[in-house]
Amino acid sequence: MRVDFDPEVLGGQAFYRFMTSVVVPRPIAWISTVTPDEAVENLAPHSFFSIASTDPPIVQFTSIGRKDSLRNVEDTGEFVVNFSSEPLLHLIRDTATDFPRTVSEFSFAGIEREPSRHVRPPRVAASPVVLECRSHTTLRMGNSTLVFGRVFLAAVHEEYLVNGRPDAARLRPLTKLGGDEWGTLGEILHLNRIPYEEPQGE
Repeated sequence: MRVDFDPEVLGGQAFYRFMTSVVVPRPIAWISTVTPDEAVENLAPHSFFSIASTDPPIVQFTSIGRKDSLRNVEDTGEFVVNFSSEPLLHLIRDTATDFPRTVSEFSFAGIEREPSRHVRPPRVAASPVVLECRSHTTLRMGNSTLVFGRVFLAAVHEEYLVNGRPDAARLRPLTKLGGDEWGTLGEILHLNRIPYEEPQGE
């Protein structure tokens, strides 16, 4: 027997909690931005994150409401996606607080920065992989804004590469689940795709 969850009956916040418990695991984009005057460097995790296009390379994250990451991207057109790795869990948690725009999460949490090559926001020095992005499009949808950014540079610490590609076991990706639950990689399964073969005529 199924239990029905009607968004019209539950209301937005309750159904949000339901949806984020169902759409799991979600990769976490640790987004760094700067204010227009470059006086404050912002860093915040966003768990509504995915690839939007591969050619050109475009990634997408969603801001629920008008968060500082969104405001800074709108004002500067730039952001960095810092890969969220399991060893960084507590630092990522520390930057998830809704600080005023005048507070730098880098400084608050004591996170080491490194300069980016093509954009103004700094990278997280300890993050295994970083994607330097410039804003491509933003799209308002309901109470949220989807931010699409074109990737102009990807940089990986060499110890995370195997045969020229980032290795999942070494990266130890961190994911978001429902409520205050977080997920780690767990077992890696290898399963080849079955190619389609045209029927052979007699």
